[in-house]
Amino acid sequence: MRGGGSGVVEAPPKRDSVPLNPRAIWLVLGAATSVQFGAALAATLFDQLGPGGTVWLRLLFAAVILLVLWRPSLKDRPARELALVGAFGLALAVMNTGFYEALDRIPLGVCVTIEFFGPLGVAVALSRRALDLVWVALAAGGIVLLARGASGGLDGLGVLFAVIAGCAWAVYILLSRRVGQTWGSGTGLAVAMAVGAVVVAPLGIVDGGSNLFDPALLAQAVAVAVLSSAIPYSLELEALRRIPAGVFGVLMSLEPAIAALAGFLVLGQDLVGREIVGIGAVVVASAGAAWTAHRLTVVD
Repeated sequence: MRGGGSGVVEAPPKRDSVPLNPRAIWLVLGAATSVQFGAALAATLFDQLGPGGTVWLRLLFAAVILLVLWRPSLKDRPARELALVGAFGLALAVMNTGFYEALDRIPLGVCVTIEFFGPLGVAVALSRRALDLVWVALAAGGIVLLARGASGGLDGLGVLFAVIAGCAWAVYILLSRRVGQTWGSGTGLAVAMAVGAVVVAPLGIVDGGSNLFDPALLAQAVAVAVLSSAIPYSLELEALRRIPAGVFGVLMSLEPAIAALAGFLVLGQDLVGREIVGIGAVVVASAGAAWTAHRLTVVD
């Protein structure tokens, strides 16, 4: 569940041997587009619900959708498995709350780009090649360009929240495999989403207040949950059955660029040349790290 997005979906076994299906490319791009336009739509709710109220409704409605879809059972689950999915849900809550708090302060494209340091760090840690230092340096350079911005720099608190979201995303990725292996399919994600909704509930209720009962705002929140969770999760699940993991990682690295486009079209957030170059650097670094990790996996 990316801060602005769907889920880090577990692929089937031997996913690196999956042949490339051109249709799967459109599935991945469709998932990324749905995630980022869902985030842009969520930002339009901040004035009425605040970031806390928006993220809570997003998690709540997404949890309802996934619980109905997967119907997980907690019966006879050992404490170890419950603790694991609880930690998964906590990471999800921190990731999404940090992302929405950042989005309230800095442009969507910049926010997603900074957050991408989380999965980039995981990819580098899994690869352990000298070339990874190049990707880290390139991404760091891109972040510096973004932090300087066009007119005196970005909101410092917004950048901090984006970094927190990225760190939580890294934890989420590391827990994702274990939860997928223990719980199977999307049941673990459904339970974790419910845990996340419970964790964020106090902040959401305080931030949203009486506006949480506004039918129009609730309808928009449902749309955010569908765009940010239900649609991309389904598309990614199908794509991972038809596309090598390395190609999937490279395509997902386009998300900062897609986020910048969504921010421009939906929120009217312009980017100057320096910021565009910074986002491009992080996209290239993330794609390179994902592909390097994939090649190492195939060789091993």
